[in-house]
Amino acid sequence: MGILNVTPDSFSDGGEHLAITSAIDYALRMEDQGADIIDIGGESTRPGAIPVSLDDEKARVLPVIEKLAGRLKACISIDTTKSKVAAAALDLGAHIINDISALTFDSAMLELAANRACGWVIMHIKGTPENMQQNPSYDDVVSEVSSFLNHRYQIMVSAGVDPLSVSIDPGIGFGKTYDHNLELITGFDSLRKIGLPICLGVSRKKFLQTLLGRKMDERLAGTLAVLSYSLLHDSAQIFRVHDVIAAKDLVTTIKALQSFTMKRNLVL
Repeated sequence: MGILNVTPDSFSDGGEHLAITSAIDYALRMEDQGADIIDIGGESTRPGAIPVSLDDEKARVLPVIEKLAGRLKACISIDTTKSKVAAAALDLGAHIINDISALTFDSAMLELAANRACGWVIMHIKGTPENMQQNPSYDDVVSEVSSFLNHRYQIMVSAGVDPLSVSIDPGIGFGKTYDHNLELITGFDSLRKIGLPICLGVSRKKFLQTLLGRKMDERLAGTLAVLSYSLLHDSAQIFRVHDVIAAKDLVTTIKALQSFTMKRNLVL
């Protein structure tokens, strides 16, 4: 899943793709690099981010989706918590709704989910982007995140959502401390028991700065190390990334090595 932020203030690449032509070119480039999904967002969800209006978010993302819908072979995902943005994006050709609130910020999102056939990524967040990093605490972060996501999934299914259309995201960096993030990355067993595809978003995130002391544009190696760990432990099926080529090459290489090892073991 390649990240396309059509925002002036996203934590990693805010402002780079605000122009429609730049956003379209970047989406097409990520598809050429191997992205299976292009995740388009018009509202920054970085820690401390201020919410944007419905009209502003629509103005940022809808023209991009409209232009890309007939050109991309990759699936188009809209990263939003607003039902009206999601509905308009689906009307223009989006395939997936990526909601960081798991359909809790907008009560109308559940009705939309019940009435529209599309894919869903639901994420755990503690609080809102504006306040989520203000001393988040848990008794057991892995258990609580898993329980929340399973509960939201069950609500969606009860409302009529296709059970096979939903993926879950533990929300690394969304209302979690450094230790919480590492606990989640290394403790996916509870999440796997839900039985849904897992989306993992760790690309360039703050916990890597805490771990490595690296600036934003120096966190690729750390990002790839987490993806490698996840692949080797069969933790996630969708990786949400900024650096598509590097992530794609990593996945391809590890899967080739795993396949070769399996074949060799069968022969032996």
